[in-house]
Amino acid sequence: MWHLTRVQDDHVSEVAHAEQIWTEQDWVSRFGLPFEPFDTGYGHSTQDVAATEVSSGKLLTGYLDAVHNRTTRYVGGLTDADLDRVVDSAWDPPVTLGVRLVSVIADDLEHAGQAAYIRGVLERQS
Repeated sequence: MWHLTRVQDDHVSEVAHAEQIWTEQDWVSRFGLPFEPFDTGYGHSTQDVAATEVSSGKLLTGYLDAVHNRTTRYVGGLTDADLDRVVDSAWDPPVTLGVRLVSVIADDLEHAGQAAYIRGVLERQS
């Protein structure tokens, strides 16, 4: 859940030309994770995943809420024409804002599904 929020924060902040909520609101210190400040969890090893311990659900949902609020404010101000703006020309074809936002949504949904699955497995074990 931390990773899906970090990726959303990273990607939306980049296209919105804004500082990440992670650093802007000092969530990085509140979490106290053993990673570089702009780490999103992408490519983490098994050991890195094990080191991603969050002290409370409130901390995690607080960060998620802050990122979600920024994302909805940003997306709410977009026009149809904005979605065609190229945000990453390193790809062929270049990535537009619309494609980037769909990518963030898809990634978040996949990770939320994985978390729900694990929660179900754990609940059935008790």
